[in-house]
Amino acid sequence: MFKGDNLMLVQFECKRNIDKNKIEKWEGIIPRITNYGTHCEIRIEARSGIMAVFGKVSRGGFVCLPDHGVGCHIANLNDKYWNIESLLEVLDEVDAITVAEALFALHKILRLY
Repeated sequence: MFKGDNLMLVQFECKRNIDKNKIEKWEGIIPRITNYGTHCEIRIEARSGIMAVFGKVSRGGFVCLPDHGVGCHIANLNDKYWNIESLLEVLDEVDAITVAEALFALHKILRLY
């Protein structure tokens, strides 16, 4: 795992069911990852720009979204369905899906948990 700024571009796709016959899709990117050793900061660019700070705690993980003034517990980075449910408690559906998909895209790169 790297420490410091990493300017690799990570791309991911988001989707949600609008109704029975319609799926909405959008692309997202993470242009910057900063690893502070105990936590990481990422910039997510999709329909909007979101800064996320995440890391590990005794109950699993956490993600804070300072620009939105919210945070929540999350599961492993690769458990996007649990993470979406947790994020829906503090964000709208599009942003919750976007953040969960971004974390999922990072789970193999970061190998945090």
